[in-house]
Amino acid sequence: MMGSSFIIMLLFLINGIVRGAGNAAIAMKSLWIANIANIILCPILINGLGPIPAMGLTGAAVATTIGRGLGVCYQVYHMFNGRHILKFKIAQFLPDWDQISVIVKIASPAVLQFVIASCSWIFLAQLVAVTGGDEGSAGYQTALRLMMFFLLPAWGLSNAAATLAGQNLGAGQPDRAQESVIKTAKYNSIYMAAVMLISFTLAGPLAAFFSNDAEVREIAVTAIRVLATGYIFYGIGMVMINAFNGAGDTWTPTKINFVGFWLFQIPLAYLLAKHFKMGPLGVFMAVPIAETAITIAGIVLFKRGKWKKVVV
Repeated sequence: MMGSSFIIMLLFLINGIVRGAGNAAIAMKSLWIANIANIILCPILINGLGPIPAMGLTGAAVATTIGRGLGVCYQVYHMFNGRHILKFKIAQFLPDWDQISVIVKIASPAVLQFVIASCSWIFLAQLVAVTGGDEGSAGYQTALRLMMFFLLPAWGLSNAAATLAGQNLGAGQPDRAQESVIKTAKYNSIYMAAVMLISFTLAGPLAAFFSNDAEVREIAVTAIRVLATGYIFYGIGMVMINAFNGAGDTWTPTKINFVGFWLFQIPLAYLLAKHFKMGPLGVFMAVPIAETAITIAGIVLFKRGKWKKVVV
């Protein structure tokens, strides 16, 4: 998987390029190709088929890499066939150091956003493992897998907010940029409200799909329902964060993430799990509470409108 880091970097990079150009269909189709190929190849390479030997866990990694590689090939084909808004030429790949410096300046805070969030999730996973044991950790990971699955469409909508905000600001239409973000947040919250209802009502069957262990299922059900209480705020918050990024104001969401995750979520989770002896439940509760606070901060800063004045 580490050896294929360049491929996954290209997959996300090119998808960001085509989404920014307003052609999100290519990004979607490239991920279809990558994931369908992965789904088909995984059982073949893991278990073996005919002359293909069984590769076990390594086969899953190889299947994932091949699938992503096919997705990148699809992207590259559309980048160079000249039939889209963006028309690439080999000569354009020569380094432009002035442009590179601008990109690094904008991207560096965005990288920090992911580092901050990822480190927070790692700490929470460790805290659940310490206070809840193997069963608590397995139940928590089950709930996270389901949450990430349900969040994928919401991430797609929030990426649209980034594209719309950037394009409208570039066109000198700040009011239209704001309106597009508000509409996207509205649709995202409606979707996440539906997901929240599904999570509350079907938490048991969803947890049973991942584990036969009764204790793991019980913890997973609790985690699913607790995490679901913040789904509407997750949906709105990710739109706000991506709108800032799309406008080129990458420092604002970085600061929000730093305060929300490291200075609030982690201490709160530790306090609830350890000091108040709530164990994994305390960690579960810290997630929607922190996400709600992050969303409120994002809304307040969005309404102030400084993101409209950022010069890229």
